Amino acid sequence: MHPLRRPVLAFCLFAFVSSAARADVMLAPLFTDHAILQRDQPLPVWGIADAGEKITVTFHGQRAATTAANDGRWIVLLEPLPADAVGAELVVAGKNTVTLSDVLIGEVWLCSGQSNMEFTLEARPGTWQANSRVNNAAAEIVAANFPLIRHVRIEQTVATASADTVKTSGWVAASPATVGGFTAVGYFFARDLFQKLGVPIGLVHASWGGTPVESWMSPAAIASSPGLATINERWTQNLADYPARKARFDTDIAAWTAAEAAARAATPTTAPTPIKPSAKPAPPTPLAAFLKANPKPRPPRGAGDSWTPSGLFNGMINPLLPYALRGAIWYQGESNADHAAEYHAQFSAMITAWRAHCGQGDFPFYWVNLAPYKNSGDKTARTYAFLREAQTQALTLPNTGQALAIDIGNPEDIHPTNKQDVGRRLALLAKNRVYGFTAADTGPTFVRATREGSGLRVTFTHAGDGLVAHDRPAQALEIAGADRVFHPATAKIVRDTLLVSAPEVKEPVAVRYAWTNAPLANLYNGSGLPAVPFRSDSW
Repeated sequence: MHPLRRPVLAFCLFAFVSSAARADVMLAPLFTDHAILQRDQPLPVWGIADAGEKITVTFHGQRAATTAANDGRWIVLLEPLPADAVGAELVVAGKNTVTLSDVLIGEVWLCSGQSNMEFTLEARPGTWQANSRVNNAAAEIVAANFPLIRHVRIEQTVATASADTVKTSGWVAASPATVGGFTAVGYFFARDLFQKLGVPIGLVHASWGGTPVESWMSPAAIASSPGLATINERWTQNLADYPARKARFDTDIAAWTAAEAAARAATPTTAPTPIKPSAKPAPPTPLAAFLKANPKPRPPRGAGDSWTPSGLFNGMINPLLPYALRGAIWYQGESNADHAAEYHAQFSAMITAWRAHCGQGDFPFYWVNLAPYKNSGDKTARTYAFLREAQTQALTLPNTGQALAIDIGNPEDIHPTNKQDVGRRLALLAKNRVYGFTAADTGPTFVRATREGSGLRVTFTHAGDGLVAHDRPAQALEIAGADRVFHPATAKIVRDTLLVSAPEVKEPVAVRYAWTNAPLANLYNGSGLPAVPFRSDSW
């Protein structure tokens, strides 16, 4: 048995029906027709059967046998196999036989996080993504003839204890008819890898929009540090307050619904026709004015909500982790911006616990550093800046990397539609750090700031052949003196350094770059990768 698998196989086994009597041998739901299995690693295959039933699994000339335990659980471990783009049958035989067809061997990546990972190529009517799709969606979808890129979506599930199973609709190959429902970040990541590697790429997609990192942390992760105790304390208080908040919500939603109906009744069913093209736009209708001034009240979060600590780990991640993976990509953090000071510890604990549960060592874990988004009417708001810093701090964990989106977002939209560059930048990390290619995968990264006359000399690593400011002089820089008051600064680029100054600051002691929610960040290296937001102070 593979040494990294041994500690977790017994823990990760699960039953996915509760009946003690089972007529048929069954595979775990991740194993379906068109599945992709991870190359060059031991391959766990598992499921349920009758207690004591003899089970045989046959795949690519291998035959592995076992006996179902008293609770019906069984698992076998196949030897590592090289990549294979020719579909094969995987056969499981007991009292009955289950045959999966068109099973490939390649690279498998877990895609997780909140709405920007959930965001699909095509709009989804009836959801929060009803009116949004990726850039150039029609062309991207028509061109998506990649039968060796495959995607399996994990159904969104909250569980208060480790779930017995997950639900999926099965593995689906990328085509113009199917790719619209793929995670966009995951698809563009996979496409870039496939075009370089030429082997099947599988995406296991487990995400849920609007969720905090606490929901994705295992109970063990939350318990791993006294400093994380506030997670459960806040949730316990939230549940205690729920009845009162629910009563207020019921009153508020009733009043809002009545007012909305009145505004709707006062709104003409057809818009007035302008007298001439140059006429001023018609004033907003009563309904439009009402909705702008009166957002619909949101129900309070209670038991079973997607914000339940460990709820999504229990329901969507833990049941997956026996599946052999190459690594994980992650896009999340927006829901934690109001508690950014806690995020580094939470996120680091989550990654560590996922790896421990998976039993594959420190598998690659790459994430997206948050895109610009105003998140408030205050242009100087910095909650996202602190969250980005917490993400960057997690790079101290082994085998991690982050792709920046600081230059490709939309300050007015928390869901930027340029998912192509996000996927490409994540793929750069994987290509270099997993697959042995050599190209820049990280933008300029702050090293130090030293006093030079009335300015600060800022030095970077990963600057390549030198720093580049796109379109205009370097923006989003600020410096401060001993009074800790920051002023907009200008900068002169000298190879891999910046000389930063501001007329209001004669004796600078600190510098910041891209340190607001939605900065105009335009500093890059020669490879076109953006500089990592930073601050030299700790104020």
